[in-house]
Amino acid sequence: MIRLLALCSTATLLSGCVAAAIPLAATGTLAGKSVLDSGSEESSAPAAPPEAAAAPVRVAERPPASASPAPKPAAPSAPPASAAPLEPASAMRYLYGSGEAAATGVQAYNALGEWLASRAQDKIAGRPAISTVLAKGATLDRPGFVPCDGKPLAVVFDIDETVLLNVGFEGHAARTGAAYDEARWQRWEQTGANQVSAVPGAREAIEAARRAGIAVVFNSNRSAANAAATAAALEGAGLGSAVPGDTLWLREDGAEGGKDERRWRIADKYCVVALVGDQLGDFSDLFNTYSPISARRAVAVQPMVAPLWGSGWFILPNPVYGSGVAGGFDQVFPADKRWSDPMGDE
Repeated sequence: MIRLLALCSTATLLSGCVAAAIPLAATGTLAGKSVLDSGSEESSAPAAPPEAAAAPVRVAERPPASASPAPKPAAPSAPPASAAPLEPASAMRYLYGSGEAAATGVQAYNALGEWLASRAQDKIAGRPAISTVLAKGATLDRPGFVPCDGKPLAVVFDIDETVLLNVGFEGHAARTGAAYDEARWQRWEQTGANQVSAVPGAREAIEAARRAGIAVVFNSNRSAANAAATAAALEGAGLGSAVPGDTLWLREDGAEGGKDERRWRIADKYCVVALVGDQLGDFSDLFNTYSPISARRAVAVQPMVAPLWGSGWFILPNPVYGSGVAGGFDQVFPADKRWSDPMGDE
């Protein structure tokens, strides 16, 4: 049975050193600690953001129609009757079908539950709350956070592939071989409320947060024009109600895909003690100013950012689309890490 911690428990669930991760990061006392992923080409030493990064790029949750999401088979105009059925891509098999992805979701949400339980205990004990929303003017190498000033506690979630799995939409893409198309995505938002499922662990964590008096807020780049349909999808998946402009924040037509402006408006009302998403832009638009992908990877684990993961910032896996599936062969596999088979490459 999946174990989700009840946030209204009176037990203290996190040690003080973990609870203090955010203020330590803000003051720079963790700068000398090695926290890098040993699997990355940048992992031999903490990497500061490059002084002269390439031109900023805007990364949307869903790629624009002109962009390429995760590789998918080309859509056949009229497949022969004898043609073998299309198989889902490996990334889809993992995210929507595997036990490993389900376990990863539960793991992330169990960690979120412990974090929120500790924040609820802080409030009961009269300890000051610390926001996880970067303030205007902050940078990733010099982070500062929006003051809480006694505001009610909240946790902010992205929606797609964070709390909802778009099983119907991706199943249609796998079945037809269709590339991503914005108009089709809009039709999905409007009509697909019954073909989604909750990310494993999300329902229990959200219910526990609400029981503890922590507001549950959603911040998504779904269209504000489809707010009613999105609210219905959330409720139908067992994630409770969401009120546009209060606990449901969506992208207005014509607006850019960034989320900081909405995050700051949410932080005006709430002390946001946790952010949850599947893309780096779910935590700060500043990540989307880094290019190429090696710089983006490096800044995600640099010393002032790394302590936030699992301590206020919680990220879910998404190998299907978005910023995490960018990059060509030479970008993903650097030249200094190439291996040739001594017996000869084919």
